[in-house]
Amino acid sequence: MTTPAAEYTLVRTLPGRYYVDPEVYRLEQERIFSQLWFCVGRADALPNPGDILTCDVAGENLLIVRSRSGSVHAFLNVCRHRGARLCAELQGSLRGGVIQCRYHAWSYNLEGQLIGAPNMRDLPGFERESFGLHRVPLEVWEGLLWVNLASQPEPIEAQLDRAIVERFGERETFSRYRIGTLGVGKTIVYDVAANWKLIVENFMECYHCAVVHPELSSLVPSFREGLAYQQGIGARFADGVESLTVTGKTTRPLLPGLLPQDERTYYGIVLLPNVFVNLHPDYVLIHRLEPKGPGRTLIVCDWLFDPPVIEQPGFDPSDAVEFWDLVNRQDWEACELCQANVDSRAYREGGIYAPTEAHIRRFNDFVLARLEGTGA
Repeated sequence: MTTPAAEYTLVRTLPGRYYVDPEVYRLEQERIFSQLWFCVGRADALPNPGDILTCDVAGENLLIVRSRSGSVHAFLNVCRHRGARLCAELQGSLRGGVIQCRYHAWSYNLEGQLIGAPNMRDLPGFERESFGLHRVPLEVWEGLLWVNLASQPEPIEAQLDRAIVERFGERETFSRYRIGTLGVGKTIVYDVAANWKLIVENFMECYHCAVVHPELSSLVPSFREGLAYQQGIGARFADGVESLTVTGKTTRPLLPGLLPQDERTYYGIVLLPNVFVNLHPDYVLIHRLEPKGPGRTLIVCDWLFDPPVIEQPGFDPSDAVEFWDLVNRQDWEACELCQANVDSRAYREGGIYAPTEAHIRRFNDFVLARLEGTGA
């Protein structure tokens, strides 16, 4: 529901410096990215023991590894000897299942335990057990890898289930899509010259849709009207539209477990701080944000499908991929146009939200609450 114009009070955006100030970004790393569960990838990117990926979270470089038992662990990517980075590649597999520092050959097993330290064996007071890798809490939730750098993180369900219930009023709608059982049909990585908050704000509103997304608006009439995140029950497709694809049609069946009300319906949700989930009748699209500074964000998009569909001869996800790639690029251009001017003297005090955008202020208030008391 939107607020009637006669009853609407002007709502201010964040001041422009919140999108460019390095100190604000540092505080966001300290108070948001390191204190909340932060998504760093997919568990199926590490199918075998010894498979690794590395990532940056809140100023720390992490090493994610699948152990011989099949579990996945996260460690600070720091050798306990002289602090050298253990693994430099973004993704790979460890030969012999050993994490070995290339500086002085200190070695660790896949559980992070120190198993080799040249010339240290008989050193008085040296206890190998005390020099394992620093472990970081990691959880696999709906097939996604989430880490938390807080000293005492809350259970991951408390953070993510709360967001889902706030969005939909219940968890069942989200659960029906069984995201953790789906497989990746296509991945695209975008390098966007915009602050992560601008990208979140853009996803949450559709005031821009009629202008920026004519193709999307033709498939979802309520988007043309500027309604997006205000619709907790989902957005219905236009007559004759079956899914969000280039043609509006799909040859793929309904995802297993969905109900009749999920046909011809789109649901979107932000899982703060860095994941967007787009639920369609025949596929799911995940946007994962990797903030790289005040004015740059990498966005990893995974198109997910039912594994039996992926395994069919001639599987072709291009109708869904090309549609969202178009929508994505339209969005990134709009976000970059904003980023180009948020440090203008004309935007020092920020701007204002239209009535259909007022709910975005709740996200801004979330950011301000996390930074509260820091002098930001």
